[in-house]
Amino acid sequence: MSNFAGGLVSFLVLLLLLALRVPIGVAMLAVGAGGFIWIQGLGPLLSFLKTTPFETFAGYSFSVIPLFLLMGNVASGSGLSARLFRGANALLGHHRGGMAMAAVGACAAFGTICGSSLATAATMGQVALPEMRKYGYSGALATGTLAAGGTLGILVPPSIPLVVYAILTEQNIAKLFLAAFIPAGLAVIGFFIAIRGYIYFYPDSGPATEKLPLAERARRVGETWPVIAIFLVVFVGMNGDFFLGRSLFTPTEGAAIGALLATIAALTVGGMRWRAVFGSVRATAEQSGMIFLILLGAELYNAFLARTNMPQVAAQWVAGLGISPYLVMAVIVVIYILLGCLMDSLSMILLTIPIFFPVVMGLNFGLSPEHTAIWFGILALIVVELGLIHPPVGLNVYVIQNIAGDVSMLETFKGVVPFLIAEFFRVSLIIAFPILTLLLIR
Repeated sequence: MSNFAGGLVSFLVLLLLLALRVPIGVAMLAVGAGGFIWIQGLGPLLSFLKTTPFETFAGYSFSVIPLFLLMGNVASGSGLSARLFRGANALLGHHRGGMAMAAVGACAAFGTICGSSLATAATMGQVALPEMRKYGYSGALATGTLAAGGTLGILVPPSIPLVVYAILTEQNIAKLFLAAFIPAGLAVIGFFIAIRGYIYFYPDSGPATEKLPLAERARRVGETWPVIAIFLVVFVGMNGDFFLGRSLFTPTEGAAIGALLATIAALTVGGMRWRAVFGSVRATAEQSGMIFLILLGAELYNAFLARTNMPQVAAQWVAGLGISPYLVMAVIVVIYILLGCLMDSLSMILLTIPIFFPVVMGLNFGLSPEHTAIWFGILALIVVELGLIHPPVGLNVYVIQNIAGDVSMLETFKGVVPFLIAEFFRVSLIIAFPILTLLLIR
C-alpha cells in the first residue's frame, strides 16, 4: 500500500472509531501512532512523543484557550445571561415573536463573553425557555430558536474553535475575530427573519407580551452594561489597530483581562459566590485538559499525514482538475455538513483543517493568501455551526430538548428548519461574496 493510500485508509478508520463513539482525542492518538509506526517505526514515534508535546503546549499561543474558557465558565455560572435576556426582551418582547428574537439577541450578546455554542445554548435555554413557554410560545419555536441561537456562541468573538483554527493555520487571532463580526451580524438578522417567517405561517406560535413603560425598558437594558463593557474592553483592545490606531494588548492578554473582568462582574453584580468561581476554575481545567488531549492527538495524526504527503497530493490533484474553485468550496461545505452528524465543532476543525486547508490555499479565489485563510476559517466555522443544529444529530438540539423535557425531538427539529434555511442562505452569501468576511480587515 502506498503512503497516500495509507493516509486515505487512516481517515476512514478514524471516522469508523468516531462512529463507535471512541473519544476524538483517543482516536486520533491511536490512528496517528499506528500510522507513524507503519511508515517510520516505533523509534521515531517515541522520539516524536519525547519532544513535540512539550514544544507544542509550552507555546505562548495556547495559553489563550484556558483563559477564554475561564471567562466563559464564569459568565455561564453567573446571572449575566438573565440580565441579557431581560434587556433584549424589554426591547422586542411586545412584538409577535419578539421574545424569540430577544433570545437570539441575548445568545449573541452572551457569546461575546462565552465562546462555546453548547454553553450558550444550555445557559440561555435555562433562562429563556421557561419564560417563552409561560407566555404561550410553541415548543417548536421556543426550542428551535434557542438551539439555533446557541450556535452564535462559537462565531461571535471570542470563539475557541476560531482560536484553534488560528493556531493550526498560523493566522492572526485578532483579525479572525474581526472577520467574524459581520457574518455574526448576518446570522442574527437571518434568525430574526426566520422567526418572522415562522410566525407568518404559525401566527399563534409566538404571541406578543405586554409593552413595558419606557423607563422600565431603559432600566432593564441598562442592566446589561457589564457584558457590553467586557466585550468592548476585550474586543476593542485586541483590535485597537482598527479602532484606535494600535492594539492595546495581545489576544492572550485580552483573554486574561476578559476572565478577570467577567469574574469581577459575576461576583459584584451577578450574585456569584467564591465557591462557584472555584468551580468554574475546576471546570476550566477539565475542559482545557480535554482540548489539549484532542490537540495532542491532532498533532500526532497530522504528523503522520504529513509523512504520507496526502494533504499536498490532494491539493495538487484538486488544483489540476481545472474546475471552479467555488465548486471545490461547495464540496467542502457539503463534507462539513455530513461530518456534523458525527462529531462536535472542535473535533471537525482539528480533523479537517490539515487536509482542507492546503487544498483551499492551492486554489485561486482572487484573494491574497492571508485573506483566503481568513475567509476559509470563517466559512468553515459557519458550516460547523450548521452541523450543531442539523439532523439527525445536532448537539445543540439535544441540549435544548433535554432542558425542555416535554418537547419531542421531532418538534424541535421542526422548529430548527427556518433557521437552517437562513444558515444555508448565509453560507451561500459568504461563498459568493468573500468581502463580507474581509471588509473590516486591513
